[in-house]
Amino acid sequence: MKYGRYITHSALITQSYDMTSHSSEVRLKALSLLRSGSRNADVARALNVPLGTVSYWLHVDRSKRGACPGPHNPRCPRCDGRPLDEAAYSYLLALYLGDGHIIQYSQHRVPSLMIACGDVWPGLMNECEAAVRAVFPDNSVCRVRRTGCHNVKVYSKHLWCLFPQHGAGKKHDRPIVLEPWQQRIVDTHPWKFIRGLVHSDGCRITNWTTRMVGGQKKRYEYPRYFFTNKSDDIRKLCSDTLTKVGVEWTTLARGSDPFNISVAKRPSVALMDIHIGPKY
Repeated sequence: MKYGRYITHSALITQSYDMTSHSSEVRLKALSLLRSGSRNADVARALNVPLGTVSYWLHVDRSKRGACPGPHNPRCPRCDGRPLDEAAYSYLLALYLGDGHIIQYSQHRVPSLMIACGDVWPGLMNECEAAVRAVFPDNSVCRVRRTGCHNVKVYSKHLWCLFPQHGAGKKHDRPIVLEPWQQRIVDTHPWKFIRGLVHSDGCRITNWTTRMVGGQKKRYEYPRYFFTNKSDDIRKLCSDTLTKVGVEWTTLARGSDPFNISVAKRPSVALMDIHIGPKY
């Protein structure tokens, strides 16, 4: 079933089956009609073939003939010296360290980057997609529906170049160290990096306590920020960057696990509110 321009996993499975179940004669007939200018939908109806299958056949045909729209060989800031939107990259790098992963299926020649964004924060999802588009201006970006969230997704053969922290296994089970060029970008755009970390694995909450004032119990509320990650290296990247921008922080252990970085002092919370604020 389709939702706008996004396709569910079950629909992709159906399309994959349909693409292999039609004879070469039908496919060649479809390509002949498409090359003559017929619309995808008209060809699908005429040949009783799913629209997604016709679109896929057209894409493959264009690729083989070098006729795909847009750049055929997207350039890379690391390999080709293409300009990089460093502010967007600093934010996207933090999102990747928190909720991102790179994967390459055997049937795909190009790996994909996916950033998981919760549906309860549509503004955050929009900001994530804008950052992906800014960092990969020559590549198509889409959202893949999942339960309670969407994966903001982009394919690029240069993902390894821009995210060298990729590796086998979970991030907290292996070293996460920024390369010098990445650290320079984070130092130049520290608030973008902190914003991405909070948007991925952080939150702004309101705590409360009670005090006796004049013999009466009064309730006091105060905001604070948390960043939670099991990786010692990623937490250190967060705390080091907070220190550089003048934010005071403490480690708050859950049991014996020091997985939480807390920002609770009023001046630091006020500074975070200027640059970060609640998720939205």
